[in-house]
Order: sequence, then structure tokens, then C-alpha cells
Amino acid sequence: MSKVIDAIKFGLLPPDEIRRLSVVEIGTSDTYDEDGAPIAGGLMDQRLGTLEPRQRCRTCGNIAINCPGHFGHIELAVPVVHVEFAKQIYKVLNATCRGCGSVLLDQELKEKLQNQRANDIEMFGKVADETTAEIRKQAKKYKRHKECPYCGMVQTVVKFNKPTSFMEIEKEEFFDEGIEAEEEVTRRLTPNMIREWFERIPDEDLAMLDYNPDVARPEWMVLQVMPVPPVDVRPSIILESGIRAEDDLTHKLVDIIRINQRLRENIDAGAPTLIIEDLSELLQYHVTTYFNNEVSGIPPARHRSGRTLKSLAQRLKGKEGRFRGNLSGKRVDYSARTVISPDPNLDINQVGVPVHIASKLTVPDVVTERNLDEVKKLVINGPNQHPGALYVIRPDQKRIRLEFVQDRTMIAESIEPGFIIERHLKDGDIALFNRQPSLHRMSIMAHRVKVLPYKTFRMHLTVCPPYNADFDGDEMNLHIPQSKEAQTEARMLMQVQDQILSPRYGAPIIGAGKDYISGAYLLTRKETMLKANEVGKLLSYIGYKGEIPKPTVTDPEPLWSGKTIFSVFLPKDFSFVSKANICMHCAECKYEECEHDAYVMIQNGELKTGIIDKNSIGAERPDTIFHRVIKDYGTDEGHDFLNGVSRLINGFLTLTGFTYSYDELDLEEQEIKGINKVMRNMEKNVQKLTDEYEGGVLERLPGQTMQESFEIKVMNELAKARDAAGEIVQNGLPLENGGIVMTRSGARGSSLNIGQMMGSVGQQSIRGKRIMRGYEDRTLPHFKENDATPIARGFVYNCYRDGLTPLEFFFHAMGGREGLVDTAVRTQQSGYMQRRLINALEHLRVEYDGTVRNSVGDIVQFTYGEDGIDPSKSDHGVAVNVTQLTDRTKINMDKGKKASDKYVNEKIDNIQIELPIRLKEELRKRLTEEKLTKQAIDDIIAAVLRNYDYSLVEPGEAVGILAAQSIGEPGTQMTLRTFHYAGVAELNVTLGLPRLIEIVDARKSPSTPVMNIYLDEKHNKSEKKAREVAQKLTYTTIDDIIDSVNVDLRAEAVRIKLDPERMETLGVSPKDVKSIFPYSVEMSEDYEFVVPLEEEKSHDPDPIIKNVTEARIKGIEEINRVLTTIEDGEWLIRTDGSNLEGVLRIDGIDPSRTTTNNVHEIAEIFGIEAARNSLVDEAHTVLTEQGLDVDIRHVMLVADIMTKTGEVQQIGRHGISGEKSSVLARAAFELTIQHLVDAAIKGETDPLKGVIENIIVGQSMPLGTGSVELFMTQRGRSDE
Repeated sequence: MSKVIDAIKFGLLPPDEIRRLSVVEIGTSDTYDEDGAPIAGGLMDQRLGTLEPRQRCRTCGNIAINCPGHFGHIELAVPVVHVEFAKQIYKVLNATCRGCGSVLLDQELKEKLQNQRANDIEMFGKVADETTAEIRKQAKKYKRHKECPYCGMVQTVVKFNKPTSFMEIEKEEFFDEGIEAEEEVTRRLTPNMIREWFERIPDEDLAMLDYNPDVARPEWMVLQVMPVPPVDVRPSIILESGIRAEDDLTHKLVDIIRINQRLRENIDAGAPTLIIEDLSELLQYHVTTYFNNEVSGIPPARHRSGRTLKSLAQRLKGKEGRFRGNLSGKRVDYSARTVISPDPNLDINQVGVPVHIASKLTVPDVVTERNLDEVKKLVINGPNQHPGALYVIRPDQKRIRLEFVQDRTMIAESIEPGFIIERHLKDGDIALFNRQPSLHRMSIMAHRVKVLPYKTFRMHLTVCPPYNADFDGDEMNLHIPQSKEAQTEARMLMQVQDQILSPRYGAPIIGAGKDYISGAYLLTRKETMLKANEVGKLLSYIGYKGEIPKPTVTDPEPLWSGKTIFSVFLPKDFSFVSKANICMHCAECKYEECEHDAYVMIQNGELKTGIIDKNSIGAERPDTIFHRVIKDYGTDEGHDFLNGVSRLINGFLTLTGFTYSYDELDLEEQEIKGINKVMRNMEKNVQKLTDEYEGGVLERLPGQTMQESFEIKVMNELAKARDAAGEIVQNGLPLENGGIVMTRSGARGSSLNIGQMMGSVGQQSIRGKRIMRGYEDRTLPHFKENDATPIARGFVYNCYRDGLTPLEFFFHAMGGREGLVDTAVRTQQSGYMQRRLINALEHLRVEYDGTVRNSVGDIVQFTYGEDGIDPSKSDHGVAVNVTQLTDRTKINMDKGKKASDKYVNEKIDNIQIELPIRLKEELRKRLTEEKLTKQAIDDIIAAVLRNYDYSLVEPGEAVGILAAQSIGEPGTQMTLRTFHYAGVAELNVTLGLPRLIEIVDARKSPSTPVMNIYLDEKHNKSEKKAREVAQKLTYTTIDDIIDSVNVDLRAEAVRIKLDPERMETLGVSPKDVKSIFPYSVEMSEDYEFVVPLEEEKSHDPDPIIKNVTEARIKGIEEINRVLTTIEDGEWLIRTDGSNLEGVLRIDGIDPSRTTTNNVHEIAEIFGIEAARNSLVDEAHTVLTEQGLDVDIRHVMLVADIMTKTGEVQQIGRHGISGEKSSVLARAAFELTIQHLVDAAIKGETDPLKGVIENIIVGQSMPLGTGSVELFMTQRGRSDE
């Protein structure tokens, strides 16, 4: 679809234009006469358009559906300030002369600033905000009672009383008994005066204030005429009682007209000024609330019922406003919604649709010679019998609704090719299936319809992860694309099988889960042998057509192993090696000889060894069998594999059954004793800690109080006890136990769950600490005060199998509530973060030259992700997985002579395509290390080239949206809390979602600034040397080493006593203190300073104490605490607080590796590229620490757009989203009215090149398939 609208220009309407566009002047506030007919000249005048069916418009003669509506106008008795422009009016009043209207700049400065503007336009294509701000600042200086450089008039100060009144403050001289004096006189600037003032401003001066005088003169911001919107903008409705209810806008317009009439009458009658002023203010109030009913400082206008009226500004802004509620996204037809339930017998590409829905939703079908008979049957069946049809559309566009047709056979007979029928859904139609919240592109996929009985949508279980669906009452939406183009696009790009590989990390997001994994584990165990009749049942259940595989054992009777049956679905030339989820990670791997059967090896499509579990077919796992099948054989083969395997396992479990029964939770006597022993030991240890704490001899952890240290140590003990109980349980259960099968195979649950079911539930925590709050000094009245025993602070001894005591249950409920609150907060925060990310990145796409650019063509990346690889086509983030490839080739390699290194190097050097250097070097390394034949090497290199070429990103790909979704979607799964640094409780570090939000917000300083300081060769080997550097860093003031401060009134002095122990800990000598002590007094033997009060003029001790305590002894400001730790054999320093500039000046540190988590500091000192790398590192680390797999290319793109302008910008309305070139895109995000006002003043043009603005005007967006045009030539005729 070519563009219909090329651009949209914004501006203000001059009063004459408003009158010219108007079809009627509205003079009366009445709407309808006694008969209910609209009054001429009233607000419902029929010239404004019509709403009633079959009534014609008096202006254009069309009926309601074709009449666009026409504007009227109201002539205001006095001019009125437009509230949304009041701020702009104030800015102009402050920059121009009252007398001649010129901008208050002398000629020289004016020329200089005009040149600056011209330079800006030449450099950036627009005037920089700084230049405009400078012009306003310089002009405002004249307002302080100086003379105008052009007409010599003395200027007055203008004061703005929000929302719409302006005051002028003049200095008046007067003589009083021969003394000359000045006093300030305040006068109100009426809208009329403002209008006249603005009319005097020359066009060229307006341009300096960033106005476009052709489309926006400032005097137009003071209204003389008000446009009246057409009736279809404010329709009246008839209530059930038969009373007409008018729209809120009509209510406001009635008020405006009434007051306007009274004001005009009073002016004509020559009423006193006071009355006229009062009425003018009332008119101003009504006009203000008509435009915006949420202006602060004035009461909102209300309906008779007391509800506040919704006026123009409220109609536009916010989630339910025009932009977001009716333009960017709208309600649609041809959609259905119901509850979902699972159906393992469907294909993964199918969706089961209830007959009831299938006979309400329709698909248009063109009648041709070929389908004529079928169409006739559908028409005869009609709307109520499936499969039928609802409408017939004749070639003259007349619609026949079959519901009301008596004899449908007549219509069926009259149908001929060229007619269109709207028929019911039938099997095989394409439908879009969607679940909210739609966090990534796999939340809406194309399925094929399968019409089924009953009332719910059915879907295959393996397709749950991308939708994040479960069957506890979730509802989903179904949309039926209507045009052939939409159906084809959905079929080609959106089918489930084409969405298996997630763009977030380049691995399957769809795959087996839950019972499928337990089933696969049970099926492929060595012990599983199937008899002939079982094999027959299984193969017939899955609809297998090929040859029956040979039995594994023939003597005494033929038996087939589960592995053999599983191999039926593997491609015949498929080879693969990996380790199963049950792998015990032995010190030395025995490969095929593994006693746990954990080494999975497939050779030529046959599963030789290993158990199939989550690592082989699981969802959201990279490098599984399923992943390899898709990568090497394509999505069709992958679809057949997943369908077949899931049906096979389903059939197998139906035959054998799989359950987890209550008696499997029972433990032997020995285990129960073991658990009791663990609990007794734990109690002893906690008691010992309590005694130490109460006796004051507990060893304090660095940076923590005694109380905090005690709690941390107790928490460790309790966690150990719970884990030990869990371990006893695990070791006491046989491998056949249902719970063990599920946890070992990765189907569901973890050893922790089993431990809690059968061992001990463990400590309940709130905000990472034991439960402390409740009653005074105790959690519940059942305990003694300050009782620190495990049970009194929420430790649950029992397991779920035995049930909890009432107290334990209460504590458990406390812990559970925290989880719920946490989830609710997290969802909301990550939702807003994702909205900002998407808005900032939506218009980025890859161009034909491989660059990533925004909608106006600015380059954001020269090559996407620095290597041009599309994460969704990559192999878990890399273009080619060379290791996997060589391992697989080796399995099938024919015996032969090993190729020489020279052969390998020649082959690699002869590669014609530009391969990334890292890939080439990895290939060279692997091929020279492995013993491969020449044939194998040729095969591998060919495969590498093929895979690399395939994994390059395609032009038109919407990489921005992919990046935003890939970072936003895992946000919901992230934790919220601030964690303590890896077991060391000294440093608090913000992690998880809050840190990610901090990063995309580009906050000036992080909530927990920390630095990692690496040391040079001299200092990083010994702890002593490292501590020397650390002591130089910590910011130490005298306050840190003071023991006591006393004011001695007898001696009229302040006594300041230092603590020698603290001085030693912080490495401060008396000499250091003396050298910086702010007063020249000596220190006594017992570390005491006596400062006489006369040192201060006021004899006040407070300033003395302040000066002394704040005196800096050493260290760097902002660095509050330091911690020396050893990592990889070298000492480094972590700090709490950050000051990069100060730290880099200290001797002994390695400036090339020292980092801070404050991005702005890095940008200031090392430049923008370093800041960009720091953003990538920080964000990627946060995601990885949470165990979330996000391709680094997505993070790079976000960092690149944040630093594109040369400074770090936030992702949000004050950064990227607020700087977009498109007015509509900015208005649709946030601050709607403000953006529209600014655009009108500057006369901006929206070129409609981005995403959201094209959606708003209803055009296809220039992204993905929308970035190419398709022209067809038919029989030599070009059809454009």
C-alpha cells in the first residue's frame, strides 16, 4: 500500500481562518426546541453535520455515514487567553518590548545570535534548544526596568499568575515632602493588551524566538473566535428514559455561550468596569476548562451529578485518550476470546476453535468456477448450521444477510463467479492466536483452525512457553485476518513452527515440558523394553507410516528398547552428542560407558546411548536435539519431530501411567532420625551464637552491626539445616520415585521442593531477613521478648507432608504474602520499562547497506550487533557453533589419514566470503586440534560458510523492537530486591529489575554506587600492599575517629577526645590529625584537643564542632567504605561510593581496568565510547546474574541509541522518546498536549517515516514487509 498522506504540518489557526472554515455562527445556548428539533444557530444546528440515521446534513447534503462534520464558531465578547499556550505567552512577554514589540537585544548581540541560529540550522538542520534559551535569557535582562534598545521605552517586569493571568510591575516615582522615592505598581495585563502587544512584534523577531510566523503568530494564542466542533465529535445520546444526555463538550460550550451573551449585553449597556471584569474572568474560566479541565489552581468544572467533565485535553492524553486508545491501538472486529485448555492430539500449528465461535467469525471467499458448488451448499446451510455462511456480497457491493432470508436456495442458485461470500471458519483457515500481556513477538502467532466441539480454545501443550500460558483459567484471543495479503503474510511469517527459535537468545523457546520430559526419561531408560503389541499400539497411535524398526532383542521374544522407538523420529543422517540433565558431572567423563546413561549419542538417526530429558528436547534450552534438528533440517522437519515425539510420549505414558503418590513421600526410620539430628545440631549452634551475641563476644562481620552479624550467621545456620535435611531425603529415595524422576529429568521441581515436602520447610524470610516484626520485641505473643530461637523468628521445622503447626502456618503465610506483593510491583515496573524501551527503539531497522538506522536515516550502528548476525537465526548467539559441528562430523567420519595443518590453513585462507576474524580463528584452532580427514575438513568448512550466510540479518528487520522485547520480556521474571554482594555482607549492590531500570533511565548517580579498583603489578600480589592503597581511598574525617565531644563551660572550651583504636584501624596517625586540625591547638597525651570558644567570633560551640568533625584527614570524597578481596589470585578493592576522577589519581591502581557503575562519570572522564561499553557490560551482567539468557546484540543496540548523540540519554520522555523527529510519535508516548503545542508554534512538519505515526494515520509502516513495495505486471500492463 503506497502512502496516502505524505506529511502532516502543524500550526495555529488565525481568527479569520476559523471564521472562514465555519459554516454557522453559534449565537444561542439552547440546543433543541419543544418538539426535539435542533434550533438553528444553536449547538446542534443541522449545518454542523447530522447524527440521526437517514437525516441529511444541511451543509454537504450527505447522510450521517458520509458527512465528515463541519465546524461552527463563537465570536467572543472579549479576547481570552488559551490556557495551553499561557506558558508560551509568558515567554514572549518576557522577551519583547512593550512599546515596539522588538526582541530586547541590542543590534550587535542580535546579529551574533542570528548567526548562531543560522549555524545551528546548517549543522543540525534545526536550531539547538541552547541557542533559543540563550536568546530568551539575554532578552529577559532588559525587563528589569531597562530601556528598549529600539524605541527607548522603559521595560516593566511581567509576572505570570497561573493559570492564565499576567501582571505588569512598573516602578513609579513620586515626591513626598521634597524626598524623591520609587514604589512598585502592579497592573493587570488584559488579554486585549497582550493581543495588541503581540501584533506589534515583527516576523523576523518572532523567528528568533523559535516561532514560525507563517503558521503561528503569538496574537493567535489569545482567542477572539472559538471554533465549535461538529456534532459527531460530541454526539448526544438518548437514555432509556427517553431523556437526551448531552456530551461534556456541549455542556461546556453552553456555559461559554451563556456567559459570552451576558458579557456582551453588559458591555453594550455600558455596565460598570467591575462587573465586566468579573464576567470576563468567568468567561476565561469556562474557556480554560473547555480546553483542559485539570488545570491546577482552579476548581474543575463539574456535571450536575458531581462528576468532573472530560474536556479536550483529557480526550487526547493518557491510556484511554485518542492517541493511545483509538489511534495507536483500537478494538477490532473478527475476533473471539474464551478460556484455553490443553489438547495433546492437536498439531503444534493448530488451534482448536469451538463450533459456536467458528460459526460467528467469518472469512471472505471469492466465488470462482471451482468452488461454486461448495459455496452454494454453504449458503443453503446459512448462518446457524456449521459449515455455513453469513453474508453474500453481490458484485455491485450490495450485502445480503442470510439470517433474514426466507428461501436460501433461491439465493444459492443466483450466485455466480465474482460474488463474495462471508463463510464460517473451517479447518485449515489461518488465525492469529494471542495472549495478553503480549511481551514479545511470540505472544501472537498464526495457527491453523481446527473446529472442535465444546466451549474452549484448545492448543498443544508445547506451545505454552511463548505465550506464557497455563490452563488455570487463562483466556486467549483469536483474530481472523480478512484479506488474502494478510492471510499469506501470517502463513509465511507467523506460523508457530517458524517462531520456535526465540530472537532473545537464538534457541528454541518451544519444546517439551512437564510430563513430556518425565515420559521421555521413562521411555529411553535402559530398563524400558517394549513387547510387539505395545510397539504396535504406540506406532499406530502416532500414525507412523514407515517400516517397523528391527527389535533390539530377539531372544526369548522380540523386544524393542525405548531408544529404538524414539529414533523413529530422528532424520536418517542426523548425528549428535550431548550430556543429559541427569549427568552427575563426574570428575572424569566415561562418555558412552556412563553408568548413569547420561551421555547422549545419536549416530545416523539412531539413539545409541543416553537418556532423553530436558537437555535433549526441553523448551527454552539451547543445543538440544530439537535445536539441532531445526537448525540443520529446517522448521518443517522440526515441526514433525516435536509433533511426533510428543505424541509418542503421550501414547507411552497412556500405556504405562506415571504418577506421584502420597506413599512415595514416606521416609524410612533412619532418614527421620537423621533429619531430627540435623535439627538438634542446628538448635545447638544457634544457641551458641545467641549466647555469644548476648555476651557481646560475637565476631562482627565487617561493615555490619553486632545485631546484623548475628542475624546473618543465624540465617546461614538455618539454611544449612534445611539443605542438609533436603539432602538426607534425596539420598534416601530410590531413582524410581516419581518426584526424583521429575527433578532429575528436569521436568518440574527441584531438590529444594522435595526437601520441603519431606524434610523441613525451613526459614521464612521477609526482605531477605528473618521475621522480626509483629508485637513489641517479639513476633507473636506466644514467645518471650527478644526470643531469638529459630521457631520464634519464623523457622518451619515441619515438612509439607506432615503439615505445619498454626504458628508455622502463620509465618509461612507472611512469607507467601511478600511474594505476591513483589510480583504485583514487579509487573507494573517492568511493564513501564518495556513500554519506554519499545517506544525508543521501535523505528530502528537494518538497511540494505547493513547499517542500523532510525526513521530519518541517522546511523545508530554501522553493522548490526558489530557482526551483522541476527540472534534469531544464530546458533545460541554465535553465527556457527564450530565445536558442535566438528563433534558431529567426527561421529560419521570415514576412517582415513589425518589432514595436515598446512591443508587446513590453505583451505581457511582461501575462503572468499568475509568471515569474522574470531570465527576464522576458532575454525582454524578446532580443525588443527582435531584429527580430521580432508573430506571431513571440506564438509565442515562448507557447513560453516552455509550457516554463516544464513545467519546474517536481513534488510528491513525491525531490530529495535526485537531488542526492546528481548530486554523487556525477561524483566517480569526478574527479582526486585537489593542483594548483598556474593555472601559478603559489606557491600549493598542494587541488582535485578531496579538496576536495569536505573540503567535505561541513565540516572545521574546509581542508588548504590560501587567501584571495582584493580591494582598494578606492584600492589596486586600481597594483601598488605593492597590494604595500603585501600587506606588511601577511604574518605576519613575527624568525625570517624572521635571518641567524645564535650562543651566545657567552666573552661569556655570544647573538649574533643579521639579514639586511638579507631585511628589505628583507619591508619590515621596523630601527626595526620594535627596537620589538618582547623584550630591551632595542641593535642594532649590522652588524645584530647581543647578548643577555646573565643576561636569563633560568636563564642558559639556549634560551628567549632562542625568545623572539626568535617575536617578531611585523607581519602577521596564519596568513597564511604572499601573492601579488599582476592579474585583469580590477585587482590582488588571494592568500594561503596564512587569517585572515578579521584581514584585514578591515587598511586598503585591500574587505571586501564578500574571501573565504576556510574555511567555519567565514565562518560565525563573516558568519553562516550567507554560509557557505551560500560552500559553494555552493566546491563548484560544484570541480566546474566538473574539467570536470564539475552543476546548481547540487543543490549548493544540499546546502549548505542542511548549514546548516539555523544552524551548518555535516558530511554524515556526526557531522552530518546522526547527527541524523536515525529510530532505524532512524541505526542503518542507522553506529554501529549505539550508536544502538540510546541509543534504548532514551530510550525513543525511530521514526515511520517517512523512506525507509530504511520499506525496513527492508518498507513502501513516502513518496517519489515512494509519497507518493500510490490508492483505487478499483468499481460504487459503495469498495475500500480
